[in-house]
Amino acid sequence: MNPRQQELHARLQQVRRRMADACARAVRPVDSVTLVAVTKTVEPDVAADLLEFGIRDFGENRPQELWRKASVVPGGHWHLIGHLQRNKVDKTLPLTTLIHSVDSLRLLEAIEAEAARQGRRVDVLLEVNCSGEGAKQGFEPDEAEGLVEAIRNLKQVRVRGLMTMAALTDQPENARPAFRRLRFLAESLREKLAGTEHPLDQLSMGMSGDFEVAIEEGATLIRLGTSLVGDLPAP
Repeated sequence: MNPRQQELHARLQQVRRRMADACARAVRPVDSVTLVAVTKTVEPDVAADLLEFGIRDFGENRPQELWRKASVVPGGHWHLIGHLQRNKVDKTLPLTTLIHSVDSLRLLEAIEAEAARQGRRVDVLLEVNCSGEGAKQGFEPDEAEGLVEAIRNLKQVRVRGLMTMAALTDQPENARPAFRRLRFLAESLREKLAGTEHPLDQLSMGMSGDFEVAIEEGATLIRLGTSLVGDLPAP
């Protein structure tokens, strides 16, 4: 392995140990959490290295970057974790395993319409602003509670769960209330949507600075960029 691959492999091993420890504290199996490697700051060859090391799930913020990397790194499962404009829905759906960032009813309806046009089923998460920060996108928690009928009416889109971003902080514990609020909201929606095709069984929460707390609070998907691919050495 070259120096970059050695560093990447070492970081991945460390992250996996931290994930396992967090799962042990929460009395959860390690395979109940999926690591989504956020590759927005690196070139496709880094994603290809991660694929060689057993990572299958990759996250991109910008649809155009997802399109580019998905075309040259076959075999990966690509997650859109950033804002999706409605005029980019058509090209994004065929390449994306899961859209984490459905942040408005208009976008949800646009995805439903395009999925019907393409004849495909699409899995999404609803983005919820659980931190209360005005600059963050997403549904307010009360607003998300009111989407039950709109979700019931979806035919092509399956709502798999919810996503949130906690406020940036040097203290991971400060993120716990936002993560806990997302979990409680998912439980409420799951109960209201029981018997439908919308399982609400996925919680995308936790990044490099707070993913262990997120796992303790029930995250099933964690999105890690800096701790994996930040400031890598040259190959």
